[in-house]
Amino acid sequence: MAVCSLGLLLVGQAPAGAHVEATAEGAQAGTGPVTVSFLAEAESTTAGIVGVKTQLPSGIDPATVSLASGPGGWALTATPDGYEVSGPNIGSGVDLEYGITIDMLPRDSTELPFKTLLRYSDGREDAWIELPTDANPNPEQPAPAITVAPAPPAPTTTAPSTPAATPTATSPSAGADTTSSAPQEAAAVTTEDSSATGWIVAGVVVVAVVLAGVLWFWRRRASSQRR
Repeated sequence: MAVCSLGLLLVGQAPAGAHVEATAEGAQAGTGPVTVSFLAEAESTTAGIVGVKTQLPSGIDPATVSLASGPGGWALTATPDGYEVSGPNIGSGVDLEYGITIDMLPRDSTELPFKTLLRYSDGREDAWIELPTDANPNPEQPAPAITVAPAPPAPTTTAPSTPAATPTATSPSAGADTTSSAPQEAAAVTTEDSSATGWIVAGVVVVAVVLAGVLWFWRRRASSQRR
């Protein structure tokens, strides 16, 4: 990282009394937007601060960071691993105060260090990049850091149960007979069948009567001729 490599060369150049501090009131992991305020104490009485370069904590995208406040004419530019805020010389011996807004803090971290390089108008740079360790819990040039509350519990989602299908009743149209038409149709078919059968039976009877009459006539005629 550019901040780390350059900082290692510059470590030890800053007086022990000066610091870069960061604060974020009410910040909580996994939430946002969050404003982080910085205070960089001036270390030179002959040159003023003209820029600050910061390496963002892991899990924060440089594209999600914007300048919330700062000296007049200063602007924020994203870098591959963080951002740079710079502008006109604020004056020798003047402390730098500025703030950034982060869209969303990472959920898995409650300690967020911001390794920082201060650049002065005379070309001098001070590195505030050291992190506390078990062997060195209080480094001489610590990186500004914020402590945030743990992330809120992740929301649990329960799949909605599928309601049982309810048969949909078909509403009868206006003026329509609500009585089922099936029995009526069956009755009509039965009536038609009965009528047809009656006509057939009647036809058979008529034919039988006619044949019987004809047969009787011929027998009677034949009997008269024999006499």
